[in-house]
Amino acid sequence: MKRTKIVATLGPSSIKSRVLEKMLYQGVNVFRVNFSHGSAEENRKTILKIQAILKKTKRHAAILADLQGPKLRIGTVEEGAFLDPGDLMTFTNKPCSGTKEKVFMTYDSFPKDVKVGEMILLDDGKLLMRVVSTNSKNEVIAETIQGGPLKSNKGVNLPNTRVSLPCLTDKDIYDLNIALDAGVDWVGLSFVRGKQDIKNLRKIINEKKSGAGIVAKIEKPEAVSDIDAILDETDAVMVARGDLGVEVPMESVPLIQKMIISKAISRAKPVIVATQMMESMINSLTPSRAEVNDVSCAVIDGADAVMLSAETSVGQYPVEVVEAMSKIVKASELSSVTRIKGRKPQPEDKRFVSNALCYQAAKTANLVEARSICALTFSGYSAKLISSFRPKSNVYVFTSNRSILNKLCLFWGVTGFYYNSMESTDQTFVEISKMLKSLSLIEDGDTIIQLASMPIKKRGMTNTMRIKQIGA
Repeated sequence: MKRTKIVATLGPSSIKSRVLEKMLYQGVNVFRVNFSHGSAEENRKTILKIQAILKKTKRHAAILADLQGPKLRIGTVEEGAFLDPGDLMTFTNKPCSGTKEKVFMTYDSFPKDVKVGEMILLDDGKLLMRVVSTNSKNEVIAETIQGGPLKSNKGVNLPNTRVSLPCLTDKDIYDLNIALDAGVDWVGLSFVRGKQDIKNLRKIINEKKSGAGIVAKIEKPEAVSDIDAILDETDAVMVARGDLGVEVPMESVPLIQKMIISKAISRAKPVIVATQMMESMINSLTPSRAEVNDVSCAVIDGADAVMLSAETSVGQYPVEVVEAMSKIVKASELSSVTRIKGRKPQPEDKRFVSNALCYQAAKTANLVEARSICALTFSGYSAKLISSFRPKSNVYVFTSNRSILNKLCLFWGVTGFYYNSMESTDQTFVEISKMLKSLSLIEDGDTIIQLASMPIKKRGMTNTMRIKQIGA
C-alpha cells in the first residue's frame, strides 16, 4: 500500500467512466478537474461521473476543482508570425487581429501595471521581451530579447510585475459555485500572491457552508516570498512548477520545491508536487530516467502527493502512467529518509494535547514496529497530524463523518473508513480491529496503536493512546 498519493488531471483521454475506474484501481487518490478547460457545466458532469464511480466501486478518492485564476493571454495572431531579437512589438488592450508588430492583450490593466525595464514572457517562456515604454492607458511597447514563432492565444507571464487583477476572477467565482454545489472536496486557487487571496476564497466557501479545503497553488514570486503566511492560512499547498518555472529562475525551482515541502510538513499541511512529472508518457509507454528520478525525489522529500497533468488529461496512456507512477512511489517509500518529519508540538499550540499525543503515537509506532496506527476522528484533525509525522506504520482513520472520507485521500499514508458505533471506547477498539482483520490489513500477532477521545460519545479532541497486540 503506497503512502504518497497520486493526483490525476482529467481531460479527453480520461473522461470515460471505464478509464476513470481503471485509473482508480491503479492508484489515483485525487481526481483533478481543471476549470481552465471545458465549460462549467461540462466540468459539473465530470464531477458527478466521478462520484457515481466512487459509489459503484465503494472506494474513496478526493475531487479537486482547480480554478483557472487570472491567466493572462494574447489574442489571435496571423499564421507564420515570427519575432527576431531586437524587434519591437506593441501590446494593446483593444481587440485586434494580431501581427508580429501588434497583438491584443486580454489583461485590460496591463499598461497601468507594467513599468519600463520589466520582463514579459510568452508561450511558457519561449519568447522573452523587455518593456520599452507604456502610455499607462492602452498600449505597451516591448523589445524582443529572445525570439521565435508568435502563436495565437498563448499565455503571458510577468515575473517582475505586481498584477492588479484579483486572484478570483468573475469566471472563477461562477465556476466555484458550480463546483461547491456539486460537492467537491478541495478547491485549487491559482496564482496566489498572499494570504488575503485565500481568505477571500475561504469566505465564499464558508458562505456556501461547504467543507471543501483550499489548495494554494504556488506559481508566483510573491507567493514564494510570502510562503509562511500563505501556509498558515491555507489547508494545503501545490508546488505548481509550470508557471513557477517561468516566473522565477529555473535553477531556483528545485530548492523552492524542497523548501515548500519542508515548511508544509512542519505545519501539517498537505503538499502536492505538480507539472511535467511523467511528461514523456504523454506519447510513450515508459517514462524517462530523469522523470523517474524526479518523482522519486519528491517522494523521498516527503511530499503528500505527486500530480499528473497532460499525462492523464490528453496523453495516450492515462491508465499506464498511473500504474508506472505507483510503482515508482512504492519503491521510493522504502527509503528511511521519509520517516518522522514535522515539528515537535509546542505548548502554545491550540491543540497541544492532541498534537503531543499524535506525535508520540508516530514515534511509538516506529519504536515498537507497529503494523498500523488506528485513529478515531470527526474533523480529520488527528489524521492530518499523524500523517505529517510520516510514521512507518499504515494510518487507518475511522469516522462517522462521511463528508471527510474522500477529503482525507490527499493526506500522506491515510486510509479512511466509515464507522458510526460510538458506544464505548473498549467496544470501538475491538470492532475496528475486527474490521481491519477481516480486510487482511492486520493479523494475529501484529502490534497496533489506537487513538481516540474519551469519553468517546462526546467526539472531543484526541486524548487517549493504547498499544495493543492483535490476538493477545
